[in-house]
Amino acid sequence: MDSFPPPVTRNSARPPRPGELRAGDADRDRVAAVLSDALADGRLDHDEHEERIQALYQARTLGELTALTADLLPPEAQPLRTDDGPVMAFFGSQERSGRWVVPTRFSATAICANVTLDLREALLQSGHVTLQVTVMAATLTLIVPEGVRIEMPASAIMGGKKNQVPPSPDGPVIEITGLVTLGSIVAKSPKRPRRSWFRR
Repeated sequence: MDSFPPPVTRNSARPPRPGELRAGDADRDRVAAVLSDALADGRLDHDEHEERIQALYQARTLGELTALTADLLPPEAQPLRTDDGPVMAFFGSQERSGRWVVPTRFSATAICANVTLDLREALLQSGHVTLQVTVMAATLTLIVPEGVRIEMPASAIMGGKKNQVPPSPDGPVIEITGLVTLGSIVAKSPKRPRRSWFRR
């Protein structure tokens, strides 16, 4: 499964930080598209574009790639995200999606809000991720690709927990801990496209 390659092997016991993870060709393609747009609309001149393209194909880690577009787009629109800060939403909504690194230990808070964590294109920092949640009068939705196992030991007080992800004994594990009060957590896989009877 492309979204969840094996973690990087290192001599140190410390897991690699998000920016230290190895970049793949798809990651370089995402950054190259942003650089191309920046050249087309004048945010980069030809020399700057050529310089960044050279750096792009020499980059080995996600951190090196994110530096190439940091001044071209706001954080939420970056083609790659290696920030490992918590997701927090109060009386509103927030979504994290696209190509982002999910730390081994991660937290999300939703209070009177809706939070969506879309992991379909995400990169797990390790094969076992612990998601600590605080959900109060809110809804937290987790979208994962096939092959991921969801565990939900989180406590629920007048709240609900729904795991709609098909079990996968061999895939990476996302363990959801924490507290749900007067709200709900929903973990699901994306719907498969319906078959067209007119397709040949």
